[in-house]
Amino acid sequence: MKLIQTALAGTLESSDAQVTVENAENGIEISIESNVINQYGRQIKETVLETLDRLGVENARVKVVDKGALDCTLRARVECAVFRACGVDKDYPWGGAIR
Repeated sequence: MKLIQTALAGTLESSDAQVTVENAENGIEISIESNVINQYGRQIKETVLETLDRLGVENARVKVVDKGALDCTLRARVECAVFRACGVDKDYPWGGAIR
């Protein structure tokens, strides 16, 4: 998927994550802010990368502000931000419908 604009999904509420994605030119860049970065930073990064790969995103700058989100929440936030950044505004291919 080609990102055409900057987009955001999620909130800064407890047990959620705010994900911002924008187009980049040299692969995937991920920035993570989290109170539990030392315990779960690798898992957060892996979840984001796996979701981007499933969506076919090859170039993106991603910022994650984690407030204790579960993996399923993080995946949903990344999917939503990517769809918004690609201009998809209806007939979302959520979850299993994606590659």
